[in-house]
Amino acid sequence: MAFVTRQFVRSLSSSSSASASAKKIIVKHVTVIGGGLMGAGIAQVVAASGHTVVLVDQTEDILAKSKKSIEENLRKMSKKKFAENPKAGDEFVEKTLSSISTCTDAASVVHSTDLVVEAIVENLKVKNELFQRLDKFAAEHTIFASNTSSLQITSIANATTRQDRFAGLHFFNPVPLMKLVEVIKTPMTSQKTFESLVDFSKALGKHPVSCKDTPGFIVNRLLVPYLIEAIRMHERGDASKEDIDTAMKLGAGYPMGPFELLDYVGLDTTKFILDGWHEMDAKNPLFQPSTSLNKLVAEKKLGKKTGEGYYKYK
Repeated sequence: MAFVTRQFVRSLSSSSSASASAKKIIVKHVTVIGGGLMGAGIAQVVAASGHTVVLVDQTEDILAKSKKSIEENLRKMSKKKFAENPKAGDEFVEKTLSSISTCTDAASVVHSTDLVVEAIVENLKVKNELFQRLDKFAAEHTIFASNTSSLQITSIANATTRQDRFAGLHFFNPVPLMKLVEVIKTPMTSQKTFESLVDFSKALGKHPVSCKDTPGFIVNRLLVPYLIEAIRMHERGDASKEDIDTAMKLGAGYPMGPFELLDYVGLDTTKFILDGWHEMDAKNPLFQPSTSLNKLVAEKKLGKKTGEGYYKYK
């Protein structure tokens, strides 16, 4: 009887531990790696929603520019949001900025963070080296997430010992305005991690959607083949790029035609995504390279940011 009792107590204790370990992580402190457009945007929305955030990049100059950009964006938003109460708007800006600190050494700050969001260059080797290093310094409970739009989350997670606490958290540009966040669950991501990130996304005022670790996730997986098919239609001479753009705007109700969108996103960005997918699945007809896209990128005609892509810009 005593043996049975001991077994029962052990069982209860085990169940209690399992229940405790299954509790979701409430994210309060966030570290964002990368002070570029996406990283700064993520840091802004994180701070504006009541979290504390450390923004990390390689130099103080980059971080100063990031902080200045965040402040400018916040002041623009506060003028609209607090049009009838400018004082409240100023207080909102100052409070948000006070929640953001900066650092050039990620390893020195991740020991006290609940979530690390990486938004650096789309290079698997660089991302792997970053996460492999941070894995040694981060707290046991810390969740790692990548904002990659095209690389496989599993390939990044495998550089760490916390595959169960690793997922994709894909924001859209411009982060403060775009409501969508794709939460990417790999085969190793725990349900606790996934639910914690869904809750965190909601706390930011975003609308999270879930997707498996498939190329491009949801949006880019549908969007990029659509853009490439528009290019192929133009390459075949089926229709002009102007008529294709007009057709999709007036016929499908899209705010921009595919060629306008390609130039806005950047032809180099689209080519990078397509090339990566082609490398993963060379036989997939949707992932085949585009002659005109490759030519324009080789000529450094990357779209609006260079003044010329499929269209010319003054």
